[in-house]
Amino acid sequence: MPEYAYVSTIGQDSHRFGEPCGECTIKLGGASIPSDRPVIANSDGDVILHAITNAVSGFTGNIVLGAAADVLCLEKGITDSSVYLKKALEDLNGAKIIHCSVTVECLVPKLKPHLEAIRASIGELLDLPLSSVGLTATTGEGLTAFGRGEGIQVFAILSFRKNV
Repeated sequence: MPEYAYVSTIGQDSHRFGEPCGECTIKLGGASIPSDRPVIANSDGDVILHAITNAVSGFTGNIVLGAAADVLCLEKGITDSSVYLKKALEDLNGAKIIHCSVTVECLVPKLKPHLEAIRASIGELLDLPLSSVGLTATTGEGLTAFGRGEGIQVFAILSFRKNV
């Protein structure tokens, strides 16, 4: 019978909002969410997938966001953050993500109507059942720039199982 070790990692990302665009959409966790302002980023600016990608990098030690993502985005024109996440997942070496917990801090957009779509998208990308994807959203009582509506901040915690 194989023996397992369990490891948890944390990832963070944040992006500032651009000028009001009327009606546009932003990507969060791979889902399209209506917004009145775009996210400023070279990529699609999906802060949830960026935080998850950073958490995977925390496990593997291979940093994807930065140099590797810049090649994909700036040189190859690939702006879909799910591609960056999939690149990070290539380095798991047999380990398995068993749980993902995400906390989003922002005033806008209001996420409550979209939480289940975001969870489902994350679950699909990480090959996890919905019961293994946690997602919470807060305004932080307006104590930070994110809670005042200037951008979005995300923390993601991943739990891994690996053979020892």
